[in-house]
Amino acid sequence: MIKAGIIGATGYAGGELVRLLLAHKETEIKWYGSRSYIDQKYYEVYRNMFQIVDDVCMDDNMEELAKQVDVIFTATPQGFCASLINEEILSRVRVIDLSADFRIKDVSVYEKWYGITHKAPQYIGEAVYGLCELNREDIKKARLTANPGCYTTCSILTAYPLVKEGLIDADTLIIDAKSGTSGAGRGAKLPNLYCEVNENIKAYGVAGHRHTPEIEEQLGYAAGKPLTLNFTPHLVPMNRGILVTAYASLKPVKKADGSMGLPEDAQIRAAYDRYYKEEKFVRVLEKGVCPETKWVEGSNYVDINFVIDERTGRIIMMGALDNLVKGAAGQAVQNMNLMFGLKESEGLELVPMFP
Repeated sequence: MIKAGIIGATGYAGGELVRLLLAHKETEIKWYGSRSYIDQKYYEVYRNMFQIVDDVCMDDNMEELAKQVDVIFTATPQGFCASLINEEILSRVRVIDLSADFRIKDVSVYEKWYGITHKAPQYIGEAVYGLCELNREDIKKARLTANPGCYTTCSILTAYPLVKEGLIDADTLIIDAKSGTSGAGRGAKLPNLYCEVNENIKAYGVAGHRHTPEIEEQLGYAAGKPLTLNFTPHLVPMNRGILVTAYASLKPVKKADGSMGLPEDAQIRAAYDRYYKEEKFVRVLEKGVCPETKWVEGSNYVDINFVIDERTGRIIMMGALDNLVKGAAGQAVQNMNLMFGLKESEGLELVPMFP
């Protein structure tokens, strides 16, 4: 059995990690870390865990935790993992960090967008960006995995094949994203109160959301050049889910008859199939079916589809996922499975919940 410890176990992502790992055949949770609830029973924080988890919440002593477990999940605010990680810890355990501390390779970009000084830049180079569908082989060998963000996972997977294949002009890419309120975390914040969110939808972080450089960096690798794009998130009154709608201009390609013209539906679908046909958790939907958050809720699936707008010469790409599963905890478990040589889908073969 893999012994796991979670720091930040009482946040939404941490709570989802607990739910998934309790059902994992190869894992045992040994440490429920929570600075806010030290010595309090875990089920007193999350009443759905009554008679399921009887452990008390521990502190966030990562060095002590590293002596007791095989893998540490840090579901913590930005800066926490980087402030504690060291060679002694990494020599003992694998670390999967759900914050942004090790996602962005350029330290100056991280510090600019997050407004904090990076405490462990020496580990950025070796940290593997934990988007399993793209970096599977590197994740298997990683000591430190940077679990991607929820918006970024959906945005990148939705556009990646078309950027990689050069079927769209990546410099024209515009990403519109909408998220449920759990993406903002469990802390009490005025903008997230019921009366502020209910029957309301609003854009936030316009032209400045900190997931922007992460999306640009990863899609830039696919494009083979640095990218600058527009990313605008919106908060919607639902608990879970992310819906991405991305727009880009199609690039002329050589057709079967030798002429040049914009890609057609079959060429776009073939590109998605090349990358995702064998992927367990990426579902490219049938023609004419738009992704919906309800059809992936509670699961590790990402649903993707597209529509070509022949009138404008542009393509509309769409993706949906559960921000707490594939957008956070589920992807972290998927990374753990790869890092320990387990079946990648272990503990994650969850049928989406409906209604």
